[in-house]
Amino acid sequence: MKVVDMHCDTIAEIFRSHWQEGRTPISLEKNALHIDLERMEKSDYLLQNFALFVHLKRVEDPFAYCMGMLDCFYQEMEQYQDRIGVVRTYDDIEKNREAGKMSALLTIEEGGVCRGDLALLRDFYRLGARMMTLTWNFDNELAHPNHVDMTTGKTVPNVTEGLTEKGIAFVQEMERLGMIVDVSHLGDAGIYDVLHYTTKPFVASHSNARSVCSHPRNLTDDMIRRLAEKGGVTGINFCASFLDEQEDSSKCFGSIERILAHIRHIKNVGGIDCIGLGTDFDGIGSNIEVLGAGKMPLLAQAMEKAGFTTEEIEKVFYKNVLRVYKEIL
Repeated sequence: MKVVDMHCDTIAEIFRSHWQEGRTPISLEKNALHIDLERMEKSDYLLQNFALFVHLKRVEDPFAYCMGMLDCFYQEMEQYQDRIGVVRTYDDIEKNREAGKMSALLTIEEGGVCRGDLALLRDFYRLGARMMTLTWNFDNELAHPNHVDMTTGKTVPNVTEGLTEKGIAFVQEMERLGMIVDVSHLGDAGIYDVLHYTTKPFVASHSNARSVCSHPRNLTDDMIRRLAEKGGVTGINFCASFLDEQEDSSKCFGSIERILAHIRHIKNVGGIDCIGLGTDFDGIGSNIEVLGAGKMPLLAQAMEKAGFTTEEIEKVFYKNVLRVYKEIL
């Protein structure tokens, strides 16, 4: 079964391994992370989105940090260009497939790296970025995420603060460029603003169903319906706390059973066409059953055993996301 995964943080881990003192540099070819080329090839990966993840509160210059990570991404891609190719258009995906290579799509996880400057957004596009989350977990010049309650430590839905004026301008410019808007991590009000201000499909690259697991990083049923009506896709996140709900969050486990529960619910609410994969590999813990790229066939087998048709499994694993990419890129 071909695999298209809309989100991983593997490049961020590789980048940190090269500059943090005391760490052994990690290679994309083979490593102890969730994702490497060897396991991707064994699991028949077609395309992996690689995010440039920036924590605004932990780096002095988010833009410079993102640029360093971008250089790391291209160094890895150039080193293994006979096995994986960077894509900027949908046709590039098909060309790589015909050449027997996997594809890599560059994304940004934290719109704040653009400093609210449309010129920087366009420059990131010129450098190959084809998808971007407007926020991560902090307010920035573009929008507001769901906030952490400082009393309880829990994330709560932000239903009042959405996109800023700059955020609206960014969404409109991303649509003009052919850069996919990603609403994962965006607050509730912001998601509805994106629904209002966009004309094309967008994605929630790594978000599940809030009705199945009430974490505010997941989508409500209404959001799922509206996303589906827009022709967009949400990528099933394998993170245990986004799949499972326990009084003690440390006891959450990202089982295949829980993944199937989210897929079933989203199918019932928005239809099978709005579901993809957004594993969040290397950005999540290892208390998960599908423990890395090499285990992806287990999910396909479980879906078949659970009664999903071959066409439905193919849609979730790659066809739905490719449909969006074909329209936008």
